[in-house]
Amino acid sequence: MFEFPFLKNFKLILISFNFAYRTHVLALLMGALFGFLMSRAGATTYDFHAQMFLFIDFQLMEVIGTAVIVAMIGVLLLKRFHVNALSTGCEVDFVKKPYQAGLVTGAFIFGIGWAMTASCPGTIPAMLGEGKMGAVFALIGIVGGTMAYGVLQSFVTHTKQSAPPSKDNNC
Repeated sequence: MFEFPFLKNFKLILISFNFAYRTHVLALLMGALFGFLMSRAGATTYDFHAQMFLFIDFQLMEVIGTAVIVAMIGVLLLKRFHVNALSTGCEVDFVKKPYQAGLVTGAFIFGIGWAMTASCPGTIPAMLGEGKMGAVFALIGIVGGTMAYGVLQSFVTHTKQSAPPSKDNNC
């Protein structure tokens, strides 16, 4: 019999690659599918965003509403059946985040940015994949805003920690 050590090594390489990078490959495939579906739904078209914000065409609102309903049903099923994650094998956990004071202001700024650029952060990679170069400027805005938030948050945290304790004169 002829043995081909290269084929055996190739098989081992594929198995180890699958084990080491399965989360990344799964994320890449899911992201590509998500981008394709957003493109097909019209979520990467500037005109649909503008028409939605001007209350002319509600196609994009219908897509968003459908996504919210599907996500709600999905989360309900994940919680009820205690499903394990595909990539880690651990049970999917849903932790409630506490309310933060700047949440409403941040949501308002997010909405203004969405209306000004006619693209939400989820659609920008798909727009770049379609070759829409205007999405580059929105991406720069997102990265800059995220960096500004990080700097401001660390400044506020550092200021609170280094402030001298206040003295109460309630004698």
